[in-house]
Amino acid sequence: MTSTSNSKGIVEDDDEEEEFQHFDDFTVASSWERFISEIEAVCRQWLSDGTKNLLVKDALRMDSFKDLYKVKSEFKYAMKSYCMEYYFAISKVAEWDHTLHDLQLSFGVKEFVVIAPQSASGVVLDAPEASKLLSAVAIALSNCSCLWPAFVPVHDPSRKAYIGIQNMGTVFTRRFEADRIGSQVPIKLMHLEGLYELFVSKFAYTTVDWSMHHFEVHFKMKLTYRTPVYDDEDEFQEPEADITGSSENLESGIHGKSQWDDDSPWSKWYSAEDPVKGFELLAIWAEITAESSLDMAELENASPLEAEKWLLYPCLSSNLVGICDGITIGFASQLRLLIKAFEMSSEAKFIEDFVSGSENLNSSAVVPPPTVLDRVLKDLFHEVTEAQADFSQVEHESSRSIKGAQPESLFAQFCLHALWFGNCSMRAIAVLWIEFVREVRWCWEESQSLPRMPANGTIDLSTCLINQKLHMLAVCIDKKRREAEGQNLGTSDSVNLQTPMNFSASHELSKGFGRKNERNGSAGVAESMMLLKSRKTMHFPMTQDPPPMTEDMHEERLKAAEALGDSFSFSAQLEKDILASDMSAFKAANQDAVFEDFIRWHSPRDWENDDSHEIGVSQTNPMEEVSEVKWPPRGRLSERMSGNGNSWRKIWNEAPPLPVSEQKPLLDPNREGEKVLHYLETLKPQQLLEQMVCTAFRAAADTLNQTPVGQLKQITTKTRQLYATMASMLKYLQSHNMTSDSDVIDDLKRLCSTFEHIEKLILLAASLHRKFVQSPHLGEAIFSDCYDYYLPNMGTGSGLGNNNTKKEFDKKQRVSSRDRNVIVGMFTPPTANQSWRKVLSMGNLLNGHEPILREIVFSKHDRVSESYYASTNPKLSRQDIETYRMYVCGTSNDLRVALAVTSFD
Repeated sequence: MTSTSNSKGIVEDDDEEEEFQHFDDFTVASSWERFISEIEAVCRQWLSDGTKNLLVKDALRMDSFKDLYKVKSEFKYAMKSYCMEYYFAISKVAEWDHTLHDLQLSFGVKEFVVIAPQSASGVVLDAPEASKLLSAVAIALSNCSCLWPAFVPVHDPSRKAYIGIQNMGTVFTRRFEADRIGSQVPIKLMHLEGLYELFVSKFAYTTVDWSMHHFEVHFKMKLTYRTPVYDDEDEFQEPEADITGSSENLESGIHGKSQWDDDSPWSKWYSAEDPVKGFELLAIWAEITAESSLDMAELENASPLEAEKWLLYPCLSSNLVGICDGITIGFASQLRLLIKAFEMSSEAKFIEDFVSGSENLNSSAVVPPPTVLDRVLKDLFHEVTEAQADFSQVEHESSRSIKGAQPESLFAQFCLHALWFGNCSMRAIAVLWIEFVREVRWCWEESQSLPRMPANGTIDLSTCLINQKLHMLAVCIDKKRREAEGQNLGTSDSVNLQTPMNFSASHELSKGFGRKNERNGSAGVAESMMLLKSRKTMHFPMTQDPPPMTEDMHEERLKAAEALGDSFSFSAQLEKDILASDMSAFKAANQDAVFEDFIRWHSPRDWENDDSHEIGVSQTNPMEEVSEVKWPPRGRLSERMSGNGNSWRKIWNEAPPLPVSEQKPLLDPNREGEKVLHYLETLKPQQLLEQMVCTAFRAAADTLNQTPVGQLKQITTKTRQLYATMASMLKYLQSHNMTSDSDVIDDLKRLCSTFEHIEKLILLAASLHRKFVQSPHLGEAIFSDCYDYYLPNMGTGSGLGNNNTKKEFDKKQRVSSRDRNVIVGMFTPPTANQSWRKVLSMGNLLNGHEPILREIVFSKHDRVSESYYASTNPKLSRQDIETYRMYVCGTSNDLRVALAVTSFD
């Protein structure tokens, strides 16, 4: 028995020991408690890391929101997976910032936790499950002594509904609830009075007549207005004064509405999309106190002009914000097509091959119909108002550094037309060029003035060779026509530039100094000079203009001079014909002249005068003045002119006395004109495209440079940089050794991207300048904000970087009181056609337009004690607590309400 009892005792001891070894911690006995413990461990880890370490570790930046980061962790509970995310901001949360998270904006929190199921909807549809989730997170945060608010998304995802809770650290607890009405908003809640009563109902007795009682409620409001956009059904109304006008004016007003850039420099070539689609105006009322619903009704009828703050925000076009090369239509997009045609130009030797050659050359592009071709030629040759010889008015100061053509010249206009002709394909360019040359030859054969080209003046060698040739042809046509009309080549307009302005052509006849038949080709009297031997008054001769020369003619004469081994006297050889013509004309006008007289007139620097001055002929009594002159004047030829074998004296001795009317013309218009046409008709495709590329870039830049943009230093700087970039990249194009080099093509494509950026900036500046004519400083401030946002992306070939693809322009400009009327003018009153289609249901109208969004924050504050137990001790500190807060956002068709209540627990 003893042994039996002993054995039983041993067994009982073993059972007790086994039971002790399998002891369970009943504080985490259930799965729900283990779920809380896991949440608590993650929260403690996040708290210990802090926001700075979380940024270094695995925090992700929210692209859609400004300065908001998040970290997340996943859990499993009851066969379901959940994801808990901790959102935090590293800077202060600004009020009324549209880039904030919905929960930040709704409840005014800076950091928060969201737990949601990992499902397709991402929300908790079951109310008990939502409450259990929120309780688990609240307990975990309380165990960590963490003050983060926690939220759980509930209901349907489209409602953006949340429930939440926050431990305030003492005896206070805040509870959150947010929901949304997507349609059929009650009429009462469309007005401020009804929203006010909704907020009061959260803390006042239901039996109280709220309109008769006063509750101190704090109130803030932000109204968002958007400038009206007219659709195709909205016609522009003509002023009443125009009703009595002619039927022609009425008819013109009925047709399609005008575009914003109709009078812009580029409107002849394309219609650009307005980069500023409109403006959003934010009218903000600071925190005020409302005591009754009557105060809210009065505020609803108030004008937005009474708002404390106005902020203006431009609605930019997506093509401007998200730039992608080649999508928008403009000069840059067409220049890219021209670069492709330039790449293809080396595939054939003759222009005609792209029209009637092999299928590989002419089958890939479509040529516009003959009607389009005729319209282009008509604009180039027949619809020209006046040919402007001086193009400097439309040129940029750096434009001449690009070897192209002036923007209003014939070849520049041809290049601009070619950009839009047949999508700027090589075949379309070839067709247009062939017809262009035919039209030029017709002008030559019919002796018709070449439009858009000056018929006189010196050829500008800084332009491209085609432009120089067309200038030469215009001069030849003018000479040819004047010869056919029997006019002399030498006229008073072609007097040598050395002729002073203080002479009179009739002076000789009025004073008796010779007869007209003795002074052949005289242009006037040199009143301060006399001939050395005859002591007669010197006459200025009419001379021939120097023959115009293109750069290839200069090169030919230079090569010829070098081949003869007379390169040192090349300048004399080059001017020999002109010098002989001037000497013959001088001899005809001054029959008693000697070589020294010609030098005194033609090259005064080669006459060394010993006298301080030479007494001239007086207009009052010339004979008396002549008698007072010391004769001969003390002077001599320079060493250069007095040397033996001087070429000038040799030419003088050989030159016959002939006036310009009897001399052989220095320029043979028939020969030079045919040479120009031969050059144009046999020009190689690559040579044509090289000059077209340079001219098209220059003409397009000069066209955009005419855009009025006000006093914007950024545009001036960027335009100057664009011309410098074009000059450096295009200088390699017209080198004779250049083939279709891939490096040059790549540079040209990058130049197109740079051109696109500048073009879009100019369009933006032009749009703002037109909209803020009365307040230019406001337009300049908005442009500066856009420029600073856009500048980091310029020259990258794409709009925004890979890391900021969702970043939006959000800079707002504050509107001063003196500029508010200008903004009000942008909100044109709605027409009768618009009014019947839209029922106004909200107040605070701005020129008849209701806000597109209304945001309101109601709040109620109470002074409470920090003590957990009630106390009447006045020494205990008391604090002002926001016990109720309601955020309302929406319109007449969409309403979102978020309520936060602080209570004692």
